[in-house]
Amino acid sequence: MAFGTLVQYLKQVESAISNNEGDLLAALVSFQHLHIHNQKLWVDFEGQCQKFLENPYDEMIAAHIRCAMAVSNGDMMEAYACQGVVTQSFLKAFQAQKEENWAIPVLKRVVSDLRQFALKAEASLVRSKSRRKPGEMLEKAADLIMSCFRVCVSDSRTALEVSKRVGTPTLVNQLFKIYFKINTLHLCKPLVRAIDGSDIKDHFTKAQFVTYKYFVGKKDMFDSDFKAAAESLEFSFNCCYISSQRNKRLILIYLIPVKMLLGYMPKPELLEKYDLLEFEDVRRAVSQGNLLLLSQTLRKHEAFFIRFGIYLILQKLKIISYRNLFKKVLGPHTTLDVVSLAGSNPTDGTSAIISFLQLRVVGGYSSAASEGI
Repeated sequence: MAFGTLVQYLKQVESAISNNEGDLLAALVSFQHLHIHNQKLWVDFEGQCQKFLENPYDEMIAAHIRCAMAVSNGDMMEAYACQGVVTQSFLKAFQAQKEENWAIPVLKRVVSDLRQFALKAEASLVRSKSRRKPGEMLEKAADLIMSCFRVCVSDSRTALEVSKRVGTPTLVNQLFKIYFKINTLHLCKPLVRAIDGSDIKDHFTKAQFVTYKYFVGKKDMFDSDFKAAAESLEFSFNCCYISSQRNKRLILIYLIPVKMLLGYMPKPELLEKYDLLEFEDVRRAVSQGNLLLLSQTLRKHEAFFIRFGIYLILQKLKIISYRNLFKKVLGPHTTLDVVSLAGSNPTDGTSAIISFLQLRVVGGYSSAASEGI
């Protein structure tokens, strides 16, 4: 699609709306389409939008063109504000549609662009050393996307083939991306409940469900529910497209620590294949019960582990290292008298031992004649 003039562009938009062509309209408001670079669309567009399009589509397209102009000028705050108007205007039209969901592709496009512009607006605020609260743009974007989510989930009495509910997977995944970015993971739980309590999860595309399980697995990991995290992350990894090496690597960055905490060490070939050699010395240290090597490795790759939010998770591997150390020194079937080990003044090391006793990773007993722990 190429547009020489504003009128040609608006006629295409009008045709897409009149004929319920969601994919075409999505392309016409996408920032991945070539029309955003056509400055001929920027002349007298407000009046022309009102002439060719009904409300709220006239507001939506006018805001889209203003957004393109802001992007061209490098003004990401203005671009984000305009994309917010695009989303709000679209939501008015979308909500008014009854027993039809042809505009779902448009919904996916506008909320995805909204999140991207929110990220760029946040970056511009950082560069300008603004005193505004970090994450504020993303929070506002999440509020708008949540409004779209409510419209979709409330369309529960319509047959699924024409229901807006089929738009919820995209919205949930977009919200997950924002909540993890601004560290508001508690807001993920209502979304998971909404999906688990409906039949919509049976209608996710493969790519959508892989993304969904990836974020659910991460949430479970940070909630210390490692078995549930392993289940979700393994599903995501196994079902991720083979060609998506970058995504498979990202999943492994969280799956590997979870599996290690459950006692399963990654194979060196896996770490080499996905360029995750940061975990190689962690694997060796835990397997050998080498606490010194583990501490040195965590310090060496501290920036990498912190970047992905797994540094504190990996600290928990010290418990598994203690277990492997005791098995190595005392044998795998040794029973430990923890109180005798502790003496009269328990230390941090003893606390760690008690922790892994509670996790049932090594056997032990407390002599009834000794002081309680």
